[in-house]
Amino acid sequence: MLNLTPRYTCTRIDELPAALQPLAAQSFTLARLYAGRGITASDELETGLSGLLPAEMLHGVTEAVRLLDVAIDEGQRILIVGDFDCDGATSTALMMRALTKMGAVVDFLVPDRFKYGYGLTPEIVELGIQTYKPDMIVTVDNGISSHDGVARAQADGITVIITDHHLTTKETPPAEAVVNPNQLDCHFSSKALVGVGVAFYVLGRLAKLRREAGKSSVQVSQYLDLVALGTIADVGVLDKNNRILVHHGLSAIRQGRCSLGILALLEQAGRDPKQLQAQDFGFVLGPRINAAGRMDNMRIGIECLLTDDWSTAQRLAQELEQLNRTRRHVEGEMRAQADNIVQALATANSNANNDADESDETLIQPKTEKSAIDNQNRSIILYQDDWHQGVIGIVAGRLKESHYLPSIVFAPADTERTGADDAIKGSARSIAGVHIRDAIEQVAERYPDLISHFGGHAMAAGLTIKRRNFDGFVAAFNEVMAQMDDKVFAEQKFTDGPLQAADFSLWFAEHLANASIWGHGFAPPIFDGVFEVLSFKILKDKHLKLSLRYPDVQYPIEAIQFNFDSSAWDYRAEKVHVLFQLDINEWNGKQSLQLMVKELALVKETVEESE
Repeated sequence: MLNLTPRYTCTRIDELPAALQPLAAQSFTLARLYAGRGITASDELETGLSGLLPAEMLHGVTEAVRLLDVAIDEGQRILIVGDFDCDGATSTALMMRALTKMGAVVDFLVPDRFKYGYGLTPEIVELGIQTYKPDMIVTVDNGISSHDGVARAQADGITVIITDHHLTTKETPPAEAVVNPNQLDCHFSSKALVGVGVAFYVLGRLAKLRREAGKSSVQVSQYLDLVALGTIADVGVLDKNNRILVHHGLSAIRQGRCSLGILALLEQAGRDPKQLQAQDFGFVLGPRINAAGRMDNMRIGIECLLTDDWSTAQRLAQELEQLNRTRRHVEGEMRAQADNIVQALATANSNANNDADESDETLIQPKTEKSAIDNQNRSIILYQDDWHQGVIGIVAGRLKESHYLPSIVFAPADTERTGADDAIKGSARSIAGVHIRDAIEQVAERYPDLISHFGGHAMAAGLTIKRRNFDGFVAAFNEVMAQMDDKVFAEQKFTDGPLQAADFSLWFAEHLANASIWGHGFAPPIFDGVFEVLSFKILKDKHLKLSLRYPDVQYPIEAIQFNFDSSAWDYRAEKVHVLFQLDINEWNGKQSLQLMVKELALVKETVEESE
C-alpha cells in the first residue's frame, strides 16, 4: 500500500466547520476538501472583487500614487524597469497599458539577463538614461535590494518608485516611494502578492484617485488577465486575495476579454480559451512568455502582451513558440547531463562511504565539472562551463522534484567562458521546510566573501558567486543543511482520502475543476483508493493504461499513469492502491472520466494468494 498522509480526516457532516455544513449537504467531498485547506468561514470562498484587501494597507502606496499622479499631469517621462520572467513581463505590460490610458508618457526597459542581470542596477539605470532620458523610474517585480541603482538614478535627479514583492531582511532603498507587502514595515494582510499583484494595487489606487479628481483614468480590473497569468506563473500562494484576482482574470480570458497576445499564445498551444484552467497559466502560457527572457530578450514577450493587432500578436506568439521549443531542447540536454552527474556522484559517495580507510571528505568533485551532492543527501549543487544561464532554474526545479532535495544549478554569467574567476549565476529551488533564500542568507552572513548577490523566496532564489568560490559555497551551504531536522528531507505525499461512489462522474470532475482556483497554497484535490484491476495495457513502453472497478460504481473507470516503470508492474495484479486526480479525457469529440494516476502500488496480498 502507498504511504500517504491524509490532508484532513472527516467522515460525518457534523465533524466539519459549521460554515461548511450546508455545502456538505450538497457535496460532502467538496466541503471536506475546503476544510482540508483551512477554510472555516463561508466568506473565505467569496470571489467578488469587493472581497479584495484594501490598497491603503500597503505601506508606501499613497506616496507612490501621489508621485505618479503628478508625473502624469506634468507630462514627465516615466520609464518602467521590469524583470525577465513572466511575472515581470505581465507587470510591465500592466503598467504600460494602464498608465498609457491615463495619459502618461511612458516606456519600458527590461534588463538582458545575460548582460545586465537582475534588478535596477547602476548599469541598467545608465542605459535607461541614455536611451529614454526619464524623469521617473518605476520598477516592477524588482528593486527591493537595488540600493546602488536607486542612488545612481537619484544622482541625475530621477524620481524612483519601487514596486516589488521579493523578501528582504534589510532596510529598503531610499527611493521616493517603495511598495512591497514584504518590506519590513508593511502590514498588508497578505504577503502572497506577486509583482503583477503589487502593480495592480498601485494602479488601481491611482486610477481611483484620478477618477475622483475628474482626470483621465481607467478601469484597471479590465487587465486582470495579466494579473492572473503572472500570479500563477510566479507560483504565488493562492490565499483568498490571490484566488479572487486569478478567478476574475481566468473568467475574462474564457470570455475572450483579454490581451490578444494571450489568445494568440493559446492558439499556438492548440488550447481553447473557453476551457482554460488556472494551471494552464503555469504550464501553457507561462513557459512561452518565459522563453523570451530565458533564450533571447523579454521585450518580445511584453510586446506580445501589449499589441492590439491580431496579426502582430500571432507573429509574436509564433516567435515565442519557437523560442520555447529551443528552450525545451536545451533544457532536455542539460537535464540529461545533470541526471548523469548526480548518479555518478551518488555512486562515488556510496563507494567512499563503504571504504573506512578513505578520507572523510563530504564532497566528490569530478574534473570536468564543478558539482556536489553531500553524503547525507541533503542538497544537489551543480555547475558546468557550457550550461545555459536561461534554463538553470528549470533544471534545478526538475532535480528538486525527482530527488526531493534543495537544488542549485549554476551557469557562467556570460554566454562565453572567459576564465576561472568569472562570475557564475545560480538558480535554487527548494522543498517544504527549507526556506532557500534564508539558507543562502545564512551562508552570506557566515562567509561574507562567498556570495556577490542573492535574493528570492522561500521556494526559489537566485545568487551570483565567483567560480573560484564554488567549492566554498557548497561546503557552507551543506553546513546550513546539516542543521536541519531529518524529517524535513522525507517527502510527505498527501491525500484528500477516498471518493464517494457518486463522485466518479463527469459532472463532479467538471464541478470540482471549477469549484475554486486550485494551485500553490490551495492544493489541487488528490484522492486515493483501492481498485480492482479489470484490464491493463502498457502504451509505447512507458504509459500504464488501466480499466478499474470501484465499490458501488456500476461501470469501469479508466485510469492512466504516464512515464510508468513497466518493470514494476505484475500482470497477475488483481487490486491496486492508487493516488490520483480526476480528469476529463476528450477523444473524437466525446468526453469520459479518467483518473490521472500519480502513484500506484500493487495490493500484494492478492498477488501472493494467486501463487
